[in-house]
Amino acid sequence: MNDFPLLTAIVATPAAGAVVALLVPRSREELQRVVGFITSAATLALAVFLLVEFETGVAGFQFAEHKVWIEQFGISYTVGVDGISLFMVVLTALLFPICFLGSLSIGKSLKAFTFFMLTLEAGILGVFVSLDLILFFVFWEAMLVPMYFLIGGWGSERRIYAALKFFLFTMAGSALLLVGILTLAFLHSGANPGQGLTFDLETLGAWGGLSESTGKWLFLAFFASFAIKVPLFPFHTWLPDAHTEAPTAGSVILAGVLLKMGTYGFLRFSLFLFPEASVDLAPLLLVLATIGVIYGALVATVQTDMKRLIAYSSVAHLGFVVLGTFALTTQGLLGGLFTMVAHGLNTGALFLLFGMLYERRHTREISELRGLWKVAPRLGGFFLVAALASVGLPGLSGFVGEFLVLIGTFASERPYAIVATTGVVLAALYLLWAYQRVFTGEPDEENATVRDLSAREVLTVLPLIGLSLALGVYPRPVLERMEPTVTALIEHVEAHTDDFREATPATVSEGGAPPVTHGEGVVE
Repeated sequence: MNDFPLLTAIVATPAAGAVVALLVPRSREELQRVVGFITSAATLALAVFLLVEFETGVAGFQFAEHKVWIEQFGISYTVGVDGISLFMVVLTALLFPICFLGSLSIGKSLKAFTFFMLTLEAGILGVFVSLDLILFFVFWEAMLVPMYFLIGGWGSERRIYAALKFFLFTMAGSALLLVGILTLAFLHSGANPGQGLTFDLETLGAWGGLSESTGKWLFLAFFASFAIKVPLFPFHTWLPDAHTEAPTAGSVILAGVLLKMGTYGFLRFSLFLFPEASVDLAPLLLVLATIGVIYGALVATVQTDMKRLIAYSSVAHLGFVVLGTFALTTQGLLGGLFTMVAHGLNTGALFLLFGMLYERRHTREISELRGLWKVAPRLGGFFLVAALASVGLPGLSGFVGEFLVLIGTFASERPYAIVATTGVVLAALYLLWAYQRVFTGEPDEENATVRDLSAREVLTVLPLIGLSLALGVYPRPVLERMEPTVTALIEHVEAHTDDFREATPATVSEGGAPPVTHGEGVVE
């Protein structure tokens, strides 16, 4: 089994399913649904096997595969997973069958919908496993097209506007990303003529031959693309429109994994390739992240459209991820990574549940919804748990990540942690206030006839709610797989940076309290 190309199989399975969807006659709608669900379920099974076989305590890449792709340009097919990418792969594989199960109301162009969903899954999975920069860029761009068509083809009234805005913002960032990748590779080739041109991540990350100014410019080239994808303030303006106008499945995937591609890019590429620039420019990222946390929460509070409210909450939550990342402490990075997973579960559940409500009431306006708990208690109960998890209630997954982010940031950048803490309070304000208006009180005539969740709908959302509760109570299985890679990344930044902070929390102890390292990383 060691020779089995597991990561290739994980990426290729939805791609193959997309081809099968094209071959199924348009009139066979039920068969199209079967192809979509079975293919995504098979991908999930492979991802679960990956999780089970992943070796805990190892910092390096596992299940690595390397094949020469375009030899004359130094481009290779190199894939692998570590503690940073493992749970992004699993989360992606989990959300797609849930989205197919929750999209049975899709009736228009089902063949195209299935094709674009499976193509999108293959592209996102490819992003999270690629260790060659050109291969990464190919997958990064490949996921853009199906997402554009999903928003533009199955979205709401302003779907074309939202799809174009998403496309243009992302393409602008991608252009700078490609320039940065090519510049880095050619600079490395010029400094190491015996090695030839290469786009291998580990080779370029170990080089360390960039001047201070060049490193900063290349960091900013990568930053532009990743910041747009997060989206980090002030590059966030495409997000509310895309979330609001996208179909439910599109909103779930956007919130669950597509936004994480930006924060993943900071962790995988920015910190590893440009450690000195990351330390020098960390104050800029901390300022933007803190503004995003507060701004996203304040704007969410005044929204009258429930989907826009949830969309702006993502701006705040992803701000926490960036804050933890550029605090440059192990607790901060662990908290950011864990928040990426928790946000995918919690916000994915919120979009999924509101999509079910929208199918019943055909309105997103909070003012037109009230008293739904009395007529749909299962919907109200699940929505409350998802909202509380998003708020960061202890015992649910949202708390663990945000707590680690704030602790890690407080250890190194105290003012930012203090300001960002107000975002937790504001999250309780906008989510619980919205919940009160929608679900409490007496339902009027239109809301009194809303039906409760069916067994299928409960089955659709239950995995997300259940996992959020499980990870909130017992996060250790996730943290212990992330921690070695995060520690190695911090040590890499420290080794390449002369003025790195002296006190850096390094690991998570058996009891859950993070010990502190000093200097060369000796655990107290």
